[in-house]
Amino acid sequence: MELIYKKILEVLNTGQVTALCTVVSTKGSTPLSSGAKMLVWENGRIFGTIGGGPLEKATIEEAIRVIKNKKPQLFVHDLKVQHEMCCGGFMEIYIEPLMPSKKLFMFGAGHVGKAVVKHALDLDFDITVIDSREEIFNDWNFAGFHKVTGDFPKVLPSLPYDDNTFIVIATLDHPTDNEVLAFCILRPHCYIGMIGSKKKVATMKENLISGGIATEEILNRVDMPIGLDINAVTADEIAVSIVAKLILEKNK
Repeated sequence: MELIYKKILEVLNTGQVTALCTVVSTKGSTPLSSGAKMLVWENGRIFGTIGGGPLEKATIEEAIRVIKNKKPQLFVHDLKVQHEMCCGGFMEIYIEPLMPSKKLFMFGAGHVGKAVVKHALDLDFDITVIDSREEIFNDWNFAGFHKVTGDFPKVLPSLPYDDNTFIVIATLDHPTDNEVLAFCILRPHCYIGMIGSKKKVATMKENLISGGIATEEILNRVDMPIGLDINAVTADEIAVSIVAKLILEKNK
């Protein structure tokens, strides 16, 4: 049992998507008792067992569907009627999807970046803040995020981008925003947005297209100007509009 809990931590830490199948109750003769667990990957690979045979084959298929639907479900199995298993008992198996935490890369630790992180701390994000200025964090009086400082050209390639990555770009100046967007847009991500006026956005799109870095189709998938339109004015209000958009995208 200890091994499967270690495996669960491993898959969550490495961003893998699996489903955990747990025998929650049994009646009559069954191959394993309550508490038996099995991890199932999207491709049908397994770790652990809930009893083997036709029951396990059916459970793997159900687990793959649960992963796709992203909703937990309880399954009841009549071993004799459904699976022609001679033990002939009943088993209830609870299957829950194990989804890795979504990552939020906040590029820029200025007033807006600080407010975004503050509002996002209680959400389902593993937050990393990236800025070239070490001293910018001196007045951050809260924890719960990872800090990365250094020149952006060196930092950008070192970050672990994947399909669960949310990216917010609000750095010190327009050239740096352009540099970060040009790099990140070609990396795996779930969502990417950049702060800026409509004029800034139009200019940046033109530069990235003319420079052969990205197509118009790719750039149209970037949320810029970022955030929901709530007539935000202050840094806190802008941050709320950005975090609201992150919630909207996360829960789609």
